This record gives sequence, structure tokens and C-alpha cells, in this order.
Amino acid sequence: MKRELIIASSAILLLLGGCTQETQNSLSRSLQNWTGTDGVLDIYAGDKLVKRFIKIDKLSTAYGSNDNKMRPYRYGYGVDDKNFNEQQDKGEKKVYFEFSDYSTSYIFYDYN
Repeated sequence: MKRELIIASSAILLLLGGCTQETQNSLSRSLQNWTGTDGVLDIYAGDKLVKRFIKIDKLSTAYGSNDNKMRPYRYGYGVDDKNFNEQQDKGEKKVYFEFSDYSTSYIFYDYN
């Protein structure tokens, strides 16, 4: 049993090693979809924090409907943390958001 587990693990590592970085990232996001995360997204204007979303389970890359090409923005769902205290307070609701990969200064991290 232990030998079979080692062989299976080695095969998976070899397959992942042959994938492009984007494919590896996509696989990683798929795994996160199964396990879930408690992400925080901080958005900056210069050095000032201007927006924070909490309780994000994933960020997704947009793809075109007809050409299936990646678009230059990311999107997700999270709680709009209006007072930046990293807690969901009364009146702070889960919202949909989008931001540009090119012009938005942001940090996405796991709060745990």
C-alpha cells in the first residue's frame, strides 16, 4: 500500500512538472475551490488602502465567451469591509467585484 502511494504521488509530481505555470495555477485554483479559503483582497491607490474585501473563497480570471481568451481582469465575491477591520459588521454585505490586472495595485492573502 505504501509503495503504491509513493508511485502515485511521483506520477502526479511528474505530470505537474510538465505543465505550464498557468496550467499549474489553474489546477491550484481548482483545488482551492474544493478546499475553500478565507481570502482578503486589499486594493491600494498609491500607498493608501482604499478598498478591502474579506471572506473571499477564490479569485477568478475572466475568459472571453466566444474566443475563450484570458481577459485582463479578475473577479470574485467577498464581503465589502467598509471600515477595514477584517470583520463582517452589520451592514457589510457580500458583493461581486472586478479589478484590472494591469492598473490595480492589490494584495490577495489568506487570513488564517
